[in-house]
Amino acid sequence: MSMPNDTFECGHTLEELSLYLDTGEFPDPPHLESCPECRNGLDSLRRLSAAGDELFASDLAAAGSGTDDWLKDILANLALELRPGRSIPLSSDDPADTLSETEGSIVALVRSVADSQPGAVAGKVRLEGDVTVPGSPVAVRLDLAVLFGHALMASAASLRQDLAEALARHTELNISAIDITITDVIDAPREES
Repeated sequence: MSMPNDTFECGHTLEELSLYLDTGEFPDPPHLESCPECRNGLDSLRRLSAAGDELFASDLAAAGSGTDDWLKDILANLALELRPGRSIPLSSDDPADTLSETEGSIVALVRSVADSQPGAVAGKVRLEGDVTVPGSPVAVRLDLAVLFGHALMASAASLRQDLAEALARHTELNISAIDITITDVIDAPREES
């Protein structure tokens, strides 16, 4: 949802500029060439994105190699998932209101619910379907790493139920499927004797 203080004097918002950087879509492309505020906003967002990419590259390098490839995959996907993504329309009681939530916020919700499961770590999260059209079927795809010793099927079933409840409570999406793929089993650290 847009906040009033992220709107420039020209009437465009940071959210529009961020979406433009992600998708190339903008309601008035020639405006970007002539508006100093929008140009400055785009420059700032590009610098912020570059700084974020550097931090992720550093975290990815620090993740090491060998058996922790699942961690590298998670860190690599975070860079993509932290972008706002598509704008998802929300209904409103007042027809003059235009409400929306971002695809990135839904991905963050899915990730937080998955990470709250004991012994589970969320990997790649994807929303498949046209989230921009109200009522369109949307499938949630989630890759999951599970700590060795946890029951895989019980973990997936419990997580699927928790995700269905959270998505119904916090979104208006028509969730047609929640597909969980267990992509890795994480070996628990052993205590030195």
